[in-house]
Amino acid sequence: MPYAITQSCCSDASCVSVCPVNCIHPTPQERAFGSTEMLYVDPRTCISCGACSDACPADAIHPIETLTGPMQQYAAINAAYFDEIPPAGDPAPNFHVWEQPEPPRPLPSTPLPLRVAIVGTGPAGMYAAEDLLLHTNAEVTLIDRLPSPGGLLRYGVAPDHPATRKVADRFARFHDHPRTRTMLGVEIGRDLTHEDLLAHHNAVIYAVGSATDRRLGIPGEDLPGSIPTRRLVSWYNDHPEVDAVHLPAGRVVIAGTGNVALDVARILTTDPAALRNTEIAQRALSVLATHQDREIVLLARRGPAEASYSLSELLELQHLAGVDLVVDDHDPRIRAALADPANAKAAALRDTAFETIDWTSTPKPGRRIVLRFYTTAAELTGHDRVRSVRTTAGLDLATELFIRSVGYRGTPIPGLPFDEESGVIPNESGRVTNRPGTYVVGWIKRGPTGGIGTNRTCAKQTINALLTDATTALL
Repeated sequence: MPYAITQSCCSDASCVSVCPVNCIHPTPQERAFGSTEMLYVDPRTCISCGACSDACPADAIHPIETLTGPMQQYAAINAAYFDEIPPAGDPAPNFHVWEQPEPPRPLPSTPLPLRVAIVGTGPAGMYAAEDLLLHTNAEVTLIDRLPSPGGLLRYGVAPDHPATRKVADRFARFHDHPRTRTMLGVEIGRDLTHEDLLAHHNAVIYAVGSATDRRLGIPGEDLPGSIPTRRLVSWYNDHPEVDAVHLPAGRVVIAGTGNVALDVARILTTDPAALRNTEIAQRALSVLATHQDREIVLLARRGPAEASYSLSELLELQHLAGVDLVVDDHDPRIRAALADPANAKAAALRDTAFETIDWTSTPKPGRRIVLRFYTTAAELTGHDRVRSVRTTAGLDLATELFIRSVGYRGTPIPGLPFDEESGVIPNESGRVTNRPGTYVVGWIKRGPTGGIGTNRTCAKQTINALLTDATTALL
């Protein structure tokens, strides 16, 4: 029985390199890599050897015959990827030509190993550390401003997604590696400067992510009761720097329909008893248990065909126990979009309940999530705190909690250049512009795009640049 890749896929492609029959796609050498929501197993080619399952750091690959309940859908999702006609100019996946083997990494001929500092211990920083420690003789200093390592894996992944959090197990061994030392609770610009790091290391890699949330720029955005999604996610993940969040009964409005927005909607409506055995913060669980009735309204600027969430995140909402998923049937363009068989995300909503909602009334009893497409928040109203969200069409949605989930952006690092428009540190293939010996990886390098596994290929590019510079005596 062939295997299938399921929802928790992190796309780091560990499975690709161990597959003996090249049945997992897209591979890092194919143009589609990084643009698909996950990787896929071709059931016609898979020989059921299980090598991919053993290599997967996120426990995402299973024999089709073992999939139960909602997970059974992934057998068809994997097969459907290989039924599609490849874009013009791309070879069909099963006829992909493997790239030439890479030559050994160039290493500088010095009596002492390279000393490299990595600032940030999230997946981007740890993929870079893994590459250095496994393929070179470098000594690595890991630095994080928080008292615990992990970054996004610890404080950004939903607590009810243990398989995704399991990726952290891949990196745990590198904190105890004999050529690693870890410095926690250390912030660059406060405790150490960039110059301090360069004085004691041959190179410094910044893997600090995108530390702030994008703003909407609408009136009332700074009222109490208006918060960025990062604060709520950090709250239920027990981030040490985040205070308690006021969670009202009734309605919560979220601007945005990306995967993080759907994570928040799911956590806020899941039965607290079902969250008790997850890694959710106890303070958050206590608050969630105080109100059993809650309506989450997700505002999407565009239609269901262009929604930012992944298909797997939507499917999870559709099977959330005790929670109704509803589409607000206020615009004829919504049903028209569902008729397009080429768009899987839109087609997945065909069996979802459609309802013309009276927004002047109080939410119905129970727990439900409402998708409202073609709607943009224009203003938050209220004197002492948020009382309602006014849309560009003049609709008022009564609420005491508004969450903006419209993306992230990086923040400047003292002593380094910064592009205010893009929110990243200017670089070329990971080399920071006009700063010899300084490198970036992850979202601070390329912007907030790509999932956890995307950082593996991103880190490889940066490490290649660093080693080339070491070989040519530029460090």
